[in-house]
Amino acid sequence: MDMNAGTNEETARQDGQAVELVYRTTKADLAHALRVRDARTAQGRRRRGVLIFAGTLLLGLGLLALVDGEIAPGRPAGFLVGGAVLWAFVLFGPRLQARAFGGLLDKAGEARTVVDGAGVQVSTAASQTRIGWAAQPRYAETAEAFVMLSDDKGAVAMTVLPKRGVREPADVDRLRALLDANLRRI
Repeated sequence: MDMNAGTNEETARQDGQAVELVYRTTKADLAHALRVRDARTAQGRRRRGVLIFAGTLLLGLGLLALVDGEIAPGRPAGFLVGGAVLWAFVLFGPRLQARAFGGLLDKAGEARTVVDGAGVQVSTAASQTRIGWAAQPRYAETAEAFVMLSDDKGAVAMTVLPKRGVREPADVDRLRALLDANLRRI
């Protein structure tokens, strides 16, 4: 490990070349990032479209079976339940996925993140990670956060940078400029 890393990061922050964020990642942050990933990647849009189509089809078949009454007893209920479950995944899937990580988020505690010309350094009570720009070369911006995404089909790796973590409102613009200079906005 570079003994001057802390000094170099502090110098970069003072020179205006880096932005520091301090925050606790919440389940809501993670659910938001998952929704962003699903909306901004082809695989996420395709998965959501299939769930919506299949859920709507099953609900329609169930309603049709109830009205027609010619399908075996219990079948309409199965269609309706299946359609409702698929729609629940569409509506609540990201929240349920984020909830599964609740214990890890609590254990990590406060995150200190430094974004500079070399990438992103995330430090928590449990870990310290350096993410180079090439590892997550795309990002999306929302009103609440910047979400960095890997370039694979499913954007498996992602980093959430909540805007509430910046020290000053001007840091949001500086962070956006750093991300624009090093990543592709999607």
